[in-house]
Formats: sequence, C-alpha cells, structure tokens
Amino acid sequence: MKSLPRMSSRSRQFLNFAVTFVSVMLCVLILPTRFPGMELLGISPNWLLIWVVAWSIKRKRTVWGAASMGLVLGFLQDAMTAPHPTHAVSLVTVGVLTVVLLKSWSIPADIVERDPIPIALIVFGMAVVAETVMGLQFLAMGDRALLEIWSDHQRVALCSAILSSLWAPVIYFPLNRLWEMTRKLEKS
Repeated sequence: MKSLPRMSSRSRQFLNFAVTFVSVMLCVLILPTRFPGMELLGISPNWLLIWVVAWSIKRKRTVWGAASMGLVLGFLQDAMTAPHPTHAVSLVTVGVLTVVLLKSWSIPADIVERDPIPIALIVFGMAVVAETVMGLQFLAMGDRALLEIWSDHQRVALCSAILSSLWAPVIYFPLNRLWEMTRKLEKS
C-alpha cells in the first residue's frame, strides 16, 4: 500500500475546507432540482438536513460546531426559499440533537459510520423533528389555522422523512469517505 504524501498544515486545512465547501454547495445546488422519481406528493429530500446529520455524526463534533453548521445551512436555505419561517432553527435543532443523542447514548461511532440503517433511521427521525419545528414556527406566526398546519405537517413530515432517509446513504458515505481521507492526511 502506498503511503500518503506529506502535506503542510495549511494544505490539510484547505483540503478539509474544500471538501466541506464543495459538498455543501452540491447539496445547495440539488436542493431545488426535481429529478424524476425523487418526489413524493410534491415533496423532495431535504439535502441540507442530510448534510447536517452527516456532519454531526462524525467523531469529535461539538454541539457548537453542529449548531453553527445548522445555522449557516439554514440561512443558505432561507436565501433560496422563503425566509419566513426560517430553516435555521430546524437545522440547528437537528445538528444539536444529533450530537447530543449520539454522545448520550454512547453508540460506537464505527457502527453508525459503516452501516446505512442507523444513518437512515437518524435522518428519518431528524426530518420529522425538523418539520415539526417548521410547523411550530408556522403556528407562532399565527397566519394559519392549527388544523391546516397539522394536516400539512403530517404529509410533509412523513414524505420528507421517507425520502431523506432513503437518500441519506448516497450523501453520507461519499462524504464520510472524503472526511476520513482528509483526517488521515492530517495525521500524516
């Protein structure tokens, strides 16, 4: 097996930043696209939610790191869609909950990082949480009736959770592989 080339600290930091930035931009670019077969009742996967969960699952991620990534990605999503209600609150909640739950449950990172089932289940649950936070924001805005919000919430939360959990391994595993490669380069 070949040994990895030596890189300077700046090069490793730039590579880590580049992987993160390019993966976020790809998720942002595919957010508004509707490929055939990727919609369920007009709902598509929440690509940025998948990315935040993938970011938060990695070892040594802090609550503040997950919250800040959720905030940035939420504002990016708000810039592409309607800013009211904000997506930042739901993505911050998802990032923080993912880190806290993984640390409090003491789940071995190797199990989560290698198997697509835990990834899909975590994304499913977090998609429901994110859509619930969005529904609560609609309720707080007061411009829609509770019954209308509840009926929309059921449809949107279930469709988003199903699609996002099905597509989560497609985003997570290449990202995980790239982050592992940059981590190995940082160690060398």
